[in-house]
Amino acid sequence: MRILSHRGFWLEPAEKNAPAAFERSFGAGFGTETDIRDLDGTLVIAHDPPRQGALTAEAMFRMHRAADPSLPLALNVKADGLQPMLAGLLERFAPSEAFVFDMSIPDMLHWLKLGVPVYTRLSDVEPEPLLADRAAGIWLDAFHSDWWDAGTIGRQLDAGRRVCIVSPDLHRRDHRRVWDMLAEADGVTGTDDVMLCTDFPQDAKEFFGRGD
Repeated sequence: MRILSHRGFWLEPAEKNAPAAFERSFGAGFGTETDIRDLDGTLVIAHDPPRQGALTAEAMFRMHRAADPSLPLALNVKADGLQPMLAGLLERFAPSEAFVFDMSIPDMLHWLKLGVPVYTRLSDVEPEPLLADRAAGIWLDAFHSDWWDAGTIGRQLDAGRRVCIVSPDLHRRDHRRVWDMLAEADGVTGTDDVMLCTDFPQDAKEFFGRGD
């Protein structure tokens, strides 16, 4: 199982999606989840509507390539119509593994048409992942409760789809029960086809015994 830092490996909330968090994440060997938006025709890294001076997506990709282009990137698409700009960056920097997720359904169709790997969401409010037959993977989320189990992951792997698990800490819930369940599940933590996205990547590395 590979570990992804959520908005970079930040130590203080102000570091989320900031250069220091990305440098720390890539330097520690973690994959990274981050947010993509546009500002005046430029792709930037921002969870909320961006302001002038926002970190550009190109700068983030440069840091990623300089550190280790094989580390996975989970790109949370926060606005429609970003395909031409982001596809161009993906072609230029050629990360070994990057996928987009969380876009609107009409926008997802455009990503699929371009052939960019898309993860579709499976959650307690979306029990049927839309366009799963065309998706590269599943973004396994749990907004209100830890509803899924190891069998949920196994069924997606059996269908040929990778799975990225949203750790409960992203929703301000205690993650320990879920991490214990994952550690005890056969065929889950032993495959690179499963990822865990967390605000505590170093803790996860130590808990599961690996960080790559």
